[in-house]
Amino acid sequence: MRAGSLDRTITIQSRSIVEDDEGEPVDTWVPVATVRARIAEASNAETQVTYDKGGRTRLIGDGGTASIVFRLRFLPDVTPDNRVVYEDRTFDVGEVREIGRRRGLELRCEELPT
Repeated sequence: MRAGSLDRTITIQSRSIVEDDEGEPVDTWVPVATVRARIAEASNAETQVTYDKGGRTRLIGDGGTASIVFRLRFLPDVTPDNRVVYEDRTFDVGEVREIGRRRGLELRCEELPT
């Protein structure tokens, strides 16, 4: 993987539980690593969302899902439980693939609704 092709900056986050000021547990996302990556694929497919209740199916509306594949240098412990932040957009990691023998990672992600 050539360093010149890693032209984007992404932040990988992990879910963590911390205590707030009153001592209550709060679910939050903590940055694990900020790394250089490249976009291998990107798509924006529009899908129809339907709702089935009592045997009836009705159209709620059209929704769009953005999918993106990031390639980056190998990082241990990156799993589908993580998420990626790229250009103020948040993506759920759906699949993590190792490229070669610990040379790189391919993260297949879907954008989370805001």
